[in-house]
Amino acid sequence: MGRLRQNWLIWLTVLDLCTSALGISRQELFPYGPSAGDEVLQPGNDETREFTLEHPLMFYEGKFNKIYVNTNGFISTAKPTKERSYLGKMPASFGMIAALQGDLDTSDGVGKVYFRQDLSAATLQQAGDHISRAFPDDDEVTPTHSLLVTWVDVAAHEPESRGDGLQNRRNTFQLVIASVESTSYAILLYPRHSLQYSSTQAAVMQAGFSKGKTGPSFWARQGPYYRTTGDDEASVQELPEKTNSGKRGVWVYEIGTHPYFTNVAPGEVPYLPPEDAEEDRAAPPSYPNLHRQGQQQVLEYPTYNPIAEELLEDVYRGHAHPLPIHPVQYEPQQHADDVALLDSDIQVNVFSYNSETCENNRQKCSPFADCTDHASGYCCHCRAGYYGNGKQCVPEGKPQRMNGKLHGKVFVGSASYPVDFASNDLHSYVVSNDGRAYVAISAIPISVGVSLLPLSGMASAIGWAFALEQPGYINGFSIVGGEFTRKAEVTFLEGGEKLTITQEFKGIDQHDHLVVDTQLEGRVPELPAGATVQIDPYTEIYQYSNNIVTSSSTREYVVSLEDETTQTRRYQWRETITYQSCPHNEAPRKAPTTQMLRVENVMVMYDTTHQLMRYAMSNKIGDMNGGGGEGENPCYSGRHGCDTNAMCHAGEGNQFTCECATGFTGDGRICYDIDECKDSPQVCSAHAVCNNQPGTFRCECVEGYQFASDGNTCIESGRPVNHCKEGSHDCDIPERAQCSYTGGSAYVCSCLPGYVGDGRHCSDIDECQPGRCHADADCFNTDGSFSCQCRPGYYGDGFHCSSEREKTRCETHRDSALGVTVTGPRGPRPPLPGQYVPTCDVEGNYEPMQCHGSLGQCWCVDLDGLEITGTRTGPGNAPNCNGGPGPEVRPTPRPDIYPLPSGTNLLFTQSGRIEFVPLDGYKMKQNDAKTALHLPEKVVVGVAFDCVDKMVYWTDITTPAISKASVEGGDPTPVITADLGSPEGIAIDHMSRTMFWTDSMKDRIEVASLDGTQRRVLIDTDLVNPRAIVADPVNGYLFWADWNREAPKIETSHMDGTNRRLLAGDGLSLPNGLTYDPQTSLLCWADAGTHKLECMNPSQRNRRDVSEAIQYPFGLTTYGKNLYYTDWTRNAVIMLDRHTGRETEEFHPQKKSRLYGITAAYAQCPSGQNYCSVNNGGCTHLCLATPGGRTCKCPDNAVGVSCVES
Repeated sequence: MGRLRQNWLIWLTVLDLCTSALGISRQELFPYGPSAGDEVLQPGNDETREFTLEHPLMFYEGKFNKIYVNTNGFISTAKPTKERSYLGKMPASFGMIAALQGDLDTSDGVGKVYFRQDLSAATLQQAGDHISRAFPDDDEVTPTHSLLVTWVDVAAHEPESRGDGLQNRRNTFQLVIASVESTSYAILLYPRHSLQYSSTQAAVMQAGFSKGKTGPSFWARQGPYYRTTGDDEASVQELPEKTNSGKRGVWVYEIGTHPYFTNVAPGEVPYLPPEDAEEDRAAPPSYPNLHRQGQQQVLEYPTYNPIAEELLEDVYRGHAHPLPIHPVQYEPQQHADDVALLDSDIQVNVFSYNSETCENNRQKCSPFADCTDHASGYCCHCRAGYYGNGKQCVPEGKPQRMNGKLHGKVFVGSASYPVDFASNDLHSYVVSNDGRAYVAISAIPISVGVSLLPLSGMASAIGWAFALEQPGYINGFSIVGGEFTRKAEVTFLEGGEKLTITQEFKGIDQHDHLVVDTQLEGRVPELPAGATVQIDPYTEIYQYSNNIVTSSSTREYVVSLEDETTQTRRYQWRETITYQSCPHNEAPRKAPTTQMLRVENVMVMYDTTHQLMRYAMSNKIGDMNGGGGEGENPCYSGRHGCDTNAMCHAGEGNQFTCECATGFTGDGRICYDIDECKDSPQVCSAHAVCNNQPGTFRCECVEGYQFASDGNTCIESGRPVNHCKEGSHDCDIPERAQCSYTGGSAYVCSCLPGYVGDGRHCSDIDECQPGRCHADADCFNTDGSFSCQCRPGYYGDGFHCSSEREKTRCETHRDSALGVTVTGPRGPRPPLPGQYVPTCDVEGNYEPMQCHGSLGQCWCVDLDGLEITGTRTGPGNAPNCNGGPGPEVRPTPRPDIYPLPSGTNLLFTQSGRIEFVPLDGYKMKQNDAKTALHLPEKVVVGVAFDCVDKMVYWTDITTPAISKASVEGGDPTPVITADLGSPEGIAIDHMSRTMFWTDSMKDRIEVASLDGTQRRVLIDTDLVNPRAIVADPVNGYLFWADWNREAPKIETSHMDGTNRRLLAGDGLSLPNGLTYDPQTSLLCWADAGTHKLECMNPSQRNRRDVSEAIQYPFGLTTYGKNLYYTDWTRNAVIMLDRHTGRETEEFHPQKKSRLYGITAAYAQCPSGQNYCSVNNGGCTHLCLATPGGRTCKCPDNAVGVSCVES
């Protein structure tokens, strides 16, 4: 009966996939107890033990060499007061780190409190993994020492019986403090089913951090604190169920840095990777059994509870690895023929290895394969410890990843128009030692998302490829490797809808990820919103013949509707897999002609909030009977508890052993990555650097070198070529595409606005969609653009049409000027002396010549009414604004304006001009300083440089406006002139082709495309006086300074405005200048109030003073080892050595006036790429880089525009 009950619980858990995701088990706590070297706190209630630390602990800004361990679920930095003073009164009046504070008791001899210091590599590695997972955007953390405190089976002190058996309930939880030099982190672990009560007789239990009271005793105040839980029991009960570290039940915080600290920083991953939502779901909840043995209470725990694996969260977060400089490339062979689906006369051309020998073709094999010569050619086969087809080999036991794109058109129900898929991201993760596969597809529209739920077959190919092998049977990857074509035809039996799925698997890329392209074409039945789909376990029989694998079946799925009714539906599934094998009579692992794939634990889910499609399943390949049974070896059932990076070796009966996969070390149940780069420093050739990766490593040639044909030796590359400038690129014609030089010989192609494609082939977008123009206007599509024209009888620009003609810009300007006239008893009087009133022609446009009646001066204007420089004349003279003899309407360049010379230059702004000073190395060539742009009557504040198009951008607070001009000579061009208050700081992302600026009057940060057409507000809260702003395009970060007199601060966010956080607040007064050095990852700022120049690494927050003797800095930039800043007191540009803090040069421009912004105009763009560099990141409009990814955003004025956000 007990076995029946256990099986029943298992099946209940399987059926409740979406709600029964489990957290960490007790076995996943850090080792504890006497066997781990722990000391034990004396039994009792409110017991305290002073514990001296060999290495200090940082808490807030303090450094502590001793702590106090207390029964009541906390440690403290000072001796605790009596429990009645703090129970139920969080925050405490003394320094407290509360793992789970309450009125606890260990006097019964069952509960224990263990504690120790630990310097072992295994513990520090485990702690570092938790911290790095919780703060994925920071550098990897490697702790140097740790403190562990574990409260095991502690009871509530004298609990009042509530009729719920509280007196028999126990809590177990753990606190780990891991430290690196001047920073400490707290890791709190709450195992599942180990918090059996959430309040004691005193109050609800509390978790959090309190600095305690600060200041002299006679006016001490409560210091800062951070609460993890609230005043309700639910917040305590959620501790094992939620997370801030990406692993359920594990909570990580940065709790102190010495000597500076701002606030406790929680982990930044409050969601779970799909693996954690699936792990151990077949195991029923196991509560400890409490019974008495003599006079002693004894706790019995289940004998089996597998160690949950830590899986990376890339699958659902969309993070990818950055592109290396010159990675080793293993080029897969391409398929020559397209194979028709299930055609009886399919002909497959066997891949030709040709008759050459291994000597000339060894590089065509996997690096983990051997090559064997045969009479007719050569073959590759994987070495021991690896599996695959010889062309692609992967380590046994190592999890596998797959990345790709989804394309195609799918009709839903009876819809007349399809849903288009254009390069939707597809990511997959497979735990190969138990056959679990997870697939996520992003940006699936709500209109089709639910209707795709039955198609778990989109994920089944990766499941078949890496299925758990039963004895004598072989999974797909062992046979076909990573290059194959899979075509499947789905016929829905109720309505006859048909869908074709085509997947091209293209081998393994430089990141060891399998690459796939998926194409969907056809129609699927519509499922109503809110419906869910359940797919029961099923089997699929695969037939294997020469280079072809086929299968067909009828599958069922159950649709649950919101009214709680269900429908059972079916579809017919038919698929063909074609591949290319070695024809030279070698089959190291001959596949049976028939194998059965058993698919269980199928989960399908559509996340409407994030428009994310998820599939998950367990896969086993075996005989026609399906294998399994009670006596099945754990290696074949997947219930072995080996690490995800380990192999399971079956022994006799149910015996098995775990062995870490190649590239990892450990006991098999816990495996750690081997750093081959550290252990073998000479593993790469000369002029190459070693890049360690999980389970392996990569050699990358340094800049200026590239791999030779052998794929290993780095040879000097040719002189960099700017293909964009030379015209040797393969981008589409200039009318449709833009070539952007990115440094070295690299470039990217991108379609111009109004076109779509990959930049090499661009086609016109038909923008004339419904709603694009006004209802009383007609839309006319043109090549690369469109136009709107009001219909006869209506007036306007086509976007706004009215039966009454709207005022033109000139008429509005004129009426505004007249509106300031004085109105007396006899009506309006003429304009006051000194008032300029523009004149308009009969169409409402500006007259080409404008005159000031009071001054007698006249000048020429452009179509926008702006004065044309050099045309103003004095009284009695009039310029010729219509051509012919007379003053030149557009004068030749001023003799005191110069284009930028070659090399790197400093650009800085003064009132009415932008100047430059060339750099010779790091020194300023002061005698060669010139004026780059003359901008009379403008106050130019911010300046930025686009290294791609050689354009300078600036902000002007008088118009106000953002403008640009070529530094090689060209007229200023307004970019943004509307809805600006006081634009000040400006930054350019030359990779994404976007600009960012601050507006200190409107208190916001905005982004726009470089032509100003696509504009969006990123941040408009909690800003008072934002000024300086800089970008880190490669890593996807923005940094800005707010000189708010009440609370000055420096902040950062991702470039899409998300993940905003404070970097510095204390010790600031008037932070004006800000700069970021991508080479050193240093963020530096100049403060005109504290007269300091400071720097910090944003990911480490190791803030330091560079100089404390500057006067009144405004702008700041960096180049090499030097910082350059403008100073209002000295009216100069000052050069300062960042390492020594000494000023080494000072330049005074010829014009004696205040200097504002400054930037470096590089001779070549800095190296690097982000996810927006190529084809605008696949975005329709704004592509904004983020750490390891990108976000597609629509402009704020995108109403009625075909824009997709993702």
